[in-house]
Amino acid sequence: MYYYFLPKKTRDDINCYCINRYFCIKIYNMERKVIAIAAFFGMTAVILGAFGAHKLKDLLNPQQLAAFETGVRYQMYHTFLLLFIGLNIGISEKTRKAMLWLIVLGITFFSGSIYLLTTIDMNHLNPKILGPVTPVGGLLLIVAWFLLFVDFMKKKS
Repeated sequence: MYYYFLPKKTRDDINCYCINRYFCIKIYNMERKVIAIAAFFGMTAVILGAFGAHKLKDLLNPQQLAAFETGVRYQMYHTFLLLFIGLNIGISEKTRKAMLWLIVLGITFFSGSIYLLTTIDMNHLNPKILGPVTPVGGLLLIVAWFLLFVDFMKKKS
């Protein structure tokens, strides 16, 4: 992604998003994929948060509801991280790809397993299968943050 100024007549590129009459942002395919995935995770976090606040409030005990909210909160935190890596020009392509998959798997394992574990009475799944998945998802998210740290520490200025 890069920022540039263009005359109005040359801003017809489908991957060019104009903020005003002169300022446009060119977004490449990888960045579009990251932003689209972030939009999906953000949307599902809002849906699940509303579902938890309105429907599950009557079905779960306070500890289960708090755990469900934790899953939603961490999903939204990492949605913002996806948006950051999708819009940041300072992250290498290799790091961006690795972080994308680490975050997608991390959210799916961490938050997804929390959603399933908190609703275990309704879904009748075996908690022994889901229990170890949560820390694996958390570890994947930690590794994604570490990659971001390393990538920025490698930059000279």
